[in-house]
Amino acid sequence: MSRSPKTIPLAAQIAGSVLLLILVPVYWRTYGPTNFLWFCDAALILTVAGMWLESSLLISMCAVGILLPQCIWLVDFGCQLLGLHFFNLTSYMFDQRIPPLTRGLSLFHGWLPILLIWLLSRVGYDGRGLPAWTGMAAILGLAGYWFTPPAGAHPANPNQPINLNYLYGFNDQQPQHWMNQNLYVVLWLLGLWLVVFLPTHLCLRKIFRSPRDLAAHPGKNWSANAW
Repeated sequence: MSRSPKTIPLAAQIAGSVLLLILVPVYWRTYGPTNFLWFCDAALILTVAGMWLESSLLISMCAVGILLPQCIWLVDFGCQLLGLHFFNLTSYMFDQRIPPLTRGLSLFHGWLPILLIWLLSRVGYDGRGLPAWTGMAAILGLAGYWFTPPAGAHPANPNQPINLNYLYGFNDQQPQHWMNQNLYVVLWLLGLWLVVFLPTHLCLRKIFRSPRDLAAHPGKNWSANAW
């Protein structure tokens, strides 16, 4: 019996794995293990796993969670390169205390959205990605809130991440003071769902075919409504 052709090329799967084999130990040594509670870092690992498993669900949930935030990261990085200040989300990319290799590896924030779009064009968009990422974001967010330093903290390792996933506001120097911090966390995660996750889900569902449609019509990957 002949085997069905692979949807995701082996070369792409190997390249993703090689990147993780370099990135994970470098990040672990520089930032510590809690760095992998960032949405973007967790999404990178899940994306590579999804590539090997050819899992539309894993790839879809990562796309729901980080496509829009990573686009904002790119804009902020471009502003920083021009000497402008946007959200200052990428100021760490210009921090001389962080080794150049570590900062170079962080450029994955720039190409990961492109990779996810390409992967979705091959495996389709699974609508279960929204509830799956919602649960993942809640787990990562609460773990970061409970077990990592808040904004304004000064951990022993100066590179250890604080204010993970911006659960204390956008100012790393001090927590937000607008409202009760526990309430802020709940509202922040709810706001991400309403402003980021849900709109991204609706767009991806409109643009990409479902895995079932792709299986029925393998010669045409993009949605008829994409353009």
